[in-house]
Amino acid sequence: MEPFTIHRGIAVPLLRANVDTDAIIPSREMKRVGKTGLGQGLFAGWRYRNSDSREPEPDFVLNQARYAGASILLAGENFGCGSSREHAVWALKEYGFRAVLAPSFGVIFRDNCIRNGVLPIVLDEAKLIAIAEDSSAGGPVTVDLRSCQVFSPGGSVYSFDIPSAQREMLLEGLDPVALTLKLADRIEAFQRQDRLERPWIYLNRLREPSP
Repeated sequence: MEPFTIHRGIAVPLLRANVDTDAIIPSREMKRVGKTGLGQGLFAGWRYRNSDSREPEPDFVLNQARYAGASILLAGENFGCGSSREHAVWALKEYGFRAVLAPSFGVIFRDNCIRNGVLPIVLDEAKLIAIAEDSSAGGPVTVDLRSCQVFSPGGSVYSFDIPSAQREMLLEGLDPVALTLKLADRIEAFQRQDRLERPWIYLNRLREPSP
């Protein structure tokens, strides 16, 4: 997983409340079991006039030229609510988003972001509106996970909080398994000691069949 330290990119505002995972990636767009091939289906219900022909809806914000190549999403409260589908995060990531800023997130969606290298940042709505207005001329927004700060194009700075374990995962590009394996020496030491104290736990319980 790609580490997240500092990211600088175009921020696109989608300040709608309660955007659920079915709006982020409609179920009809989930035609694969892997993480790829979902970017085209991102916000398909809003992004296209016709989802089959992929005729773009010109009024939808992602289709506006000034937000081409956006990699930071400014969202509304309770973003990512609804189902637990991890495809929602996969679609955002494949499209190119590295960070999502919102007043609040669906809990499972937020955890899925962390596990897939997308930084979820909690900022109140007034700050998000200020960032959107400040960047409307096309200037980039900078997200610094090392200092836990967001820098708007006009020079405003907004601090955010993130649990230390989640911050470590993103900074080092670790998924949950890789994070656990950082403790491999301690795990092996425990197993060696446990093998001495409870050897019966480690006996091969498979017996030869009786004649």
